[in-house]
Amino acid sequence: MKQYLSDFSKLIKFRLSFTVVFSASISFLIGQKMQVGRGHIPTIDWGNWLILIAGGFLVTAAANCFNEIIEKDLDKLMSRTKDRPMPAGRMTTGQGLILGVFMAFLGTWLLGHLNLETGLLSVFSILLYAFAYTPLKRKSPIAVFVGAIPGALPPLIGYLAAFGSLKAEMFYAIDYNIAVILFLIQFVWQFPHFWAIAWVLDDDYKKAGFRLLPSKKRDKTTALITFLSTLILIPVSLLPTIYGFGGYYIGGLSLIAGLIFSWLAFKLLMNRELIDAKKVMFCSFFYIPAVQLGLLLNFIAK
Repeated sequence: MKQYLSDFSKLIKFRLSFTVVFSASISFLIGQKMQVGRGHIPTIDWGNWLILIAGGFLVTAAANCFNEIIEKDLDKLMSRTKDRPMPAGRMTTGQGLILGVFMAFLGTWLLGHLNLETGLLSVFSILLYAFAYTPLKRKSPIAVFVGAIPGALPPLIGYLAAFGSLKAEMFYAIDYNIAVILFLIQFVWQFPHFWAIAWVLDDDYKKAGFRLLPSKKRDKTTALITFLSTLILIPVSLLPTIYGFGGYYIGGLSLIAGLIFSWLAFKLLMNRELIDAKKVMFCSFFYIPAVQLGLLLNFIAK
């Protein structure tokens, strides 16, 4: 039983799935809090919040499952992935496919129960991640751009899910500036996040032929582009304050976090050492939940 649970966790990339659901749930609460403040609903619908968490987790798990089915033979080549259940031979691709399809349909059905748009976006995210991003990883660094789109959809899905049926008066109640900005923050953040990971794991990735670094190698060009992406993230993260739905505290938090992120990326540009890439990578892990929690606390305090 313990081995089965461990294999299932590796199959669905549990930590990644949890992070995705966290982003969606935070955006859902922001959307619901906004409606409570405007009198559209009396209180936060925690039942729908749980449906979003379950549906979002299943959809993300399904996308990861399809990714591993497609990359099973490549995963055998990399130290980081060779112990996953399918490349290790503890699970067949047929079993993985059944699990993936079941999770995809159930997760999409749950999200579609909230509203049609979130269901459709979940299907789009699965298709784009599994069948566009995954094969592109061996062909071109453009894969990072393609992968950043489904990676940034969870905040948008969570925000739209907060409004229930998107018809008539509720459709016009949505502040689309918030939806787009939540998407943009997570979209831009993924570039330094992905590239830092790709720098750290480049030797392992090369065994499978993955080309994820901007210049396809650990060099000054890749480090410069990574640094520039952190600089772009700073004004994007300040958009909530600029557009008036985030206060000065969240603006200050985003600015400080962005400057730290950029400073670490600048050190990578100057030194181009593995230790510096690891610092950028770990900073990226903390950056997005810190900013999203700050936004949520800002809404709660209003």
